[in-house]
Amino acid sequence: MNLIQLSIKSAWNRRISLGLTVLSLAVSILLLVGVDMIRKEAKSNFMNTISQTDLIVGARSGPINLLLYSVFRLGNATNNVSWESFQELSNLDQVAWSVPLSLGDSHRGFRVLGTNQDYFKYYKYASNTPLQFDSGVVFKGVFDVVLGADVAQKLDYRLGQKIVVSHGLASTAFSDHDDKPFTIVGILEKTGTPVDRTLHVSLEGISAIHIDWQSGRRSAFEISAEQALKMDLQPREITAFMLGLKKRITTFRVQRQINEYRQEPLMAIIPGATLTSLWQTLNAFEMVLLGISALVVLAGLIGMLTAIMSSLNERRREMAVMRALGAHPYHIIALFTLETLFLMLMSIVLGLILLYSSLWALKPLLLEWMGIHIQIVWLHWHQMMIIGVITLIALLISLIPGLIAHKRSLQDGLMIRI
Repeated sequence: MNLIQLSIKSAWNRRISLGLTVLSLAVSILLLVGVDMIRKEAKSNFMNTISQTDLIVGARSGPINLLLYSVFRLGNATNNVSWESFQELSNLDQVAWSVPLSLGDSHRGFRVLGTNQDYFKYYKYASNTPLQFDSGVVFKGVFDVVLGADVAQKLDYRLGQKIVVSHGLASTAFSDHDDKPFTIVGILEKTGTPVDRTLHVSLEGISAIHIDWQSGRRSAFEISAEQALKMDLQPREITAFMLGLKKRITTFRVQRQINEYRQEPLMAIIPGATLTSLWQTLNAFEMVLLGISALVVLAGLIGMLTAIMSSLNERRREMAVMRALGAHPYHIIALFTLETLFLMLMSIVLGLILLYSSLWALKPLLLEWMGIHIQIVWLHWHQMMIIGVITLIALLISLIPGLIAHKRSLQDGLMIRI
């Protein structure tokens, strides 16, 4: 009987304790590789929140702050951009398209975005994916609204319903634009981006609901929705705007031109570069997650060592018989190494089965709850390297009981002291 068959039979005789060890290691591998996989997918989704947009322009502040309120709908702008500046910069020879963004209102905790129809044409995410409608169409009327997928789902809204937008982020009876309700005309498909949590209305709609407001309050001279439709609803200012350039080689030139714009203090950012900078601030959190996962794997390896070491006394006679039959010391060490390799292979296979089963089951939930779209693909080379390192460490650990076993004398093994 060769060492491979012997190690398998020996492991089978201790199948209950070793089975628990395999399960422990499998869960450890599941956690470590799973965390790394979700981390990479989360980063990919984060970096693909906005795509094919060359510049985002807003009032001069910080790049991350501009990115947060214009793309992620977090926080507020320090100032607005005049409509004249938007038109002048949109007409630059290098600019192919521009999309205005107007923020500041909300509806039951969700941000309202004022824009135009070009937003649905030029906003891209996940490399080059356009927005798609689950039902309905793009807004056409002043009081039409298009909902993101999360808004429609969580508030259980349907096409044709009327909703009231609130002034600012707090929804109170005094801040509601209840005299000018919006009608739902479209619902977007799920994107896994902040678009899902946004209500989209026209710029004219934003102007209409504020036409009889002054300094954040409704004036004494109320203007009805019908009267507002007959008035000039062109906005005087917007929050920010997106630019697409004819040639990307001109990006830095146009960015510098906007940053040096003399009519008002503006700032242009490159979304991809700012997203990378923002993600780097989360690097410490990534390292903590990986560190915890690595400690779990280490605990699993220590558990495996403990299980093997605790069985040494039970196997002293087995080792002694092997030595008496002419086994060399390296045979004993090889036996423990083969057993450990067998345990690791079983743990890796079980861990990967658990991993891909979990990803398949959690994929729709991760998209719904966290906006993370998981692509179920084979292991990345980095993850294979992690598994390889874990296996190598386990084989090195197996040398400890192997060396202890082969150093015991034949007589000590045949005459176990009581």
